Amino acid sequence: MSTPTTTAIIDLDLPGPTISRHVYGHFAEHLGRCIYGGFWVGEDSDIPNERGLRSDVVDALRAIRIPNLRWPGGCFADDYHWRDGIGPRDQRPRMVNSHWGDVVEDNSFGTHEFMDLCELLGADPYISGNVGSGTVQEMSEWVEYLTRGDDSPMAALRRANGRDEPWKVPFWGLGNEAWGCGGHMRVETFSALARQYATYARNHGGNELYRIAAGADTADYHWTETLMRSFGDLAADPAAPVAPFQALSLHYYTMSGDWADKGSATEFTVDEWYTTLARAHRMHELLTRHSTVMDRYDPHRKVGLVVDEWGTWWNVEPGTNPGFLYQQNTLRDALVASVHFDAFHSHADRVVMTNIAQTVNVLQAMILTDPDSGALVLTPTYHVFEMNTEHHDADALAVHLRDVPTLTAAGRELPLVSASASASTTGDTALVSLSNLDAESGRTVLLDLRGRQVIGHSARILGAEGLGAHNTPDRPSDVAPRAHDGVRPSERGLEVDLPAHSYVTVALELA
Repeated sequence: MSTPTTTAIIDLDLPGPTISRHVYGHFAEHLGRCIYGGFWVGEDSDIPNERGLRSDVVDALRAIRIPNLRWPGGCFADDYHWRDGIGPRDQRPRMVNSHWGDVVEDNSFGTHEFMDLCELLGADPYISGNVGSGTVQEMSEWVEYLTRGDDSPMAALRRANGRDEPWKVPFWGLGNEAWGCGGHMRVETFSALARQYATYARNHGGNELYRIAAGADTADYHWTETLMRSFGDLAADPAAPVAPFQALSLHYYTMSGDWADKGSATEFTVDEWYTTLARAHRMHELLTRHSTVMDRYDPHRKVGLVVDEWGTWWNVEPGTNPGFLYQQNTLRDALVASVHFDAFHSHADRVVMTNIAQTVNVLQAMILTDPDSGALVLTPTYHVFEMNTEHHDADALAVHLRDVPTLTAAGRELPLVSASASASTTGDTALVSLSNLDAESGRTVLLDLRGRQVIGHSARILGAEGLGAHNTPDRPSDVAPRAHDGVRPSERGLEVDLPAHSYVTVALELA
């Protein structure tokens, strides 16, 4: 019996908007073992490190070309006062991290350590400023401390703490989840505050801030509309600069249950598999609707949409601190990531950056570090990021799918094949990403490639026998990419075998 076929029509000669590399951004909060025990082990640790920053974590993230890193939160950001995290570490004041485990934070990882981390990673810093419990002056002075190069008061303080030259800080967040842990504000109140804080988050020297106002939770389109209405006339002059902020954010998490019982990371039914992926696929709808609201006020699409928290959120691993949000990461999480990236690629004209939550040891992490052995584990989600690096700063290509099987899960129609594609700016290569979300059945995808001659191809696959397959210190490569030989020439392009519950990338060489 032949395998059913889905057709993906791709016009290789019709490039669309650029997929910013910043769509592949990351997030590191003072939460559980993300910072302490993840990135930061201290100079005296037996684990190899550079100035206290764990070397193998840095190397792994450099390998996936991490473009930016968001810090210090999250909810922690609106409790964080930056002056507590500068100066000699043994003299820094302590604080209570009331959001995440009610533990005492010693502030040994602060501004200088974070900026050092970004330099080691080759990543742009994205700093979330404190609007919830901070002041306008506090945020303004933090920007000055980081980015001013002359003898201003904050520049002098930075030099006294050992850093002569200013840093480049392109991305600046104006609060976090102002509708929730960032102040439980009404959007009308926050909209005014965002304009005020943005005004005093100034550009110093050659550093130009891209200011991101805390945006909506999931489907709160009223929040998005109110922030958009706070701008002046964005339609009149397509070349006029956007002020006082340049983007707004969106947060959306995926789970199989509800907030009280989110579901297990590793033990789940086939129905829960589909529920999860249907909820992940909802990102397409959210981006379309938020973008439609934004288009009403910004037809030239000058204001960016930043999805700076997304990913799976499961019940914590048994026996771990419930406030640390440590969870395993399976093949299911990898396909949640691939579905999200297809959505982000298809909205590349509006989505300028995203940040998965989070990078190490928290939620849908790239990396897990074992606190007992010190072992480092790369998760299935990490491998999706690695397999997609050629999408960074490439031109999106529209993918038109035909004969896609669907089913209904969580009250939503779920297409069981997901895809996206891009072409390099040099025009000589392209990358096609394909996901088979069917838990049980394989499928053939006919790549109907038009407009350019394909002179070579190669493919890789990420899959496993079980839906809950994951990597551990003892079995670090149970879910890892490998070469895929299930690709054949066709009169119309290429035929690609897409096994059940798998992710495949096909790299094309173009004439």
